[in-house]
Amino acid sequence: MNVYFSGIGGVGIGPLAEIARDAGHTIFGSDLGEGLVTEELRKQGVEVNIGQDGTFLKTVQATTPLDWFVYTAALPENHPELVLAKQIGIRTGKRDEFLADFLEQHNLKLIAIAGTHGKTTTTGMAVWSFLQRGIPVSYSIGTTVSFGPSGKYDPDSEYFVYECDEYDRNFLHFNPYISLITSVDYDHPDTYPTEKSYFDAFNQFIGQSKVVICWKKDVNADNLSKYGVLHLIDETTRDVSFINLAGLHNRQNAYLVFSLFVDHLGAAGEEEEMVKILNAFPGTDRRFEKLADNIYSDYGHHPEEIAATLQMARELSQDVVLVYQPHQNWRQHSIRNQYTDQFEVARKVYWTPTYLTRENPDYPILAPEELTTNITNKDSITYTDLDDALWDEIVAVRDSGSLILLMGAGSIDSWVRGKL
Repeated sequence: MNVYFSGIGGVGIGPLAEIARDAGHTIFGSDLGEGLVTEELRKQGVEVNIGQDGTFLKTVQATTPLDWFVYTAALPENHPELVLAKQIGIRTGKRDEFLADFLEQHNLKLIAIAGTHGKTTTTGMAVWSFLQRGIPVSYSIGTTVSFGPSGKYDPDSEYFVYECDEYDRNFLHFNPYISLITSVDYDHPDTYPTEKSYFDAFNQFIGQSKVVICWKKDVNADNLSKYGVLHLIDETTRDVSFINLAGLHNRQNAYLVFSLFVDHLGAAGEEEEMVKILNAFPGTDRRFEKLADNIYSDYGHHPEEIAATLQMARELSQDVVLVYQPHQNWRQHSIRNQYTDQFEVARKVYWTPTYLTRENPDYPILAPEELTTNITNKDSITYTDLDDALWDEIVAVRDSGSLILLMGAGSIDSWVRGKL
């Protein structure tokens, strides 16, 4: 089968391209710019075109007629490639449709990692554990990792581990064999206009899963008895200190993976081995990733993620400086009042303008000053841009011994990598 992936550099689409390639399909793709995923794909011999005006798609179709055009949810209906694919008559579908079909064709049991925060790292932990235990596994992780490609299909595998995100209601297209839920906090107002609609979607996802493993605080267990096995872990009584990873949220998410293997995948009696495996987890890119001495990059862009990552940073240093880039103006309108005491852990905060993406034009752009009204340590904030002056500040502060944490899901990561 010949498959074209539009938005192939994205963390959702890119791994699927690798999976399709492993399964023997011929792969092509395009994106608007280069990134970690496109670099990984090129090394594997996948032809990636930068530019999406339809020219590359026409060229591919003329020489290698395409069977499927798979596209990211971020593509608008009038996107040149999507319009052209439909005109030509190529089968089109989003990533959830392609993956659901793939799972059925290859008879794979889905282990889904869902939740508002921590999905990528937890998915990485699960895949790492499969690999360290010598169990064949297929998977899709929403970032690049040091211990393998972002996406992989192993023909000997029984399980498929998937970072099953809620954006665009992606996770509702699946009926997982086992689901891990890392956390639930209202997010993605462009998909879920109300908090209730967001939590209802998670309840529906729980109902579609045969087994769910999660912390008690993250679900409303009332009236869930009609569902499959609900493995609730009580955070008030369960001590996770035996896991030596930095960050309480990482230790709690690692415990979900520990429970997955010990309680559901045949590792009962091998608890010590599982702890060793999890404690050796090397991490994933863009999740508190060390880029240089005292400089870390993190994808976090929600108040809960900020608090959790700063807590982890403080475990490594008593002098933390944060550079924060808010993500999506539409999202900022829904979370602006949640920015309160999360930043007290940081000695200094550099706050940049919001990174704009998938915006609703009816929402006025919120200035940094409007977003920081309720922050308790407001005196520590400096409003700035991602420019040479900021970089000079970062270098000076880093050289004085501070831990610099750059956070955001927009351009901040590529900016600091370019500077380094």
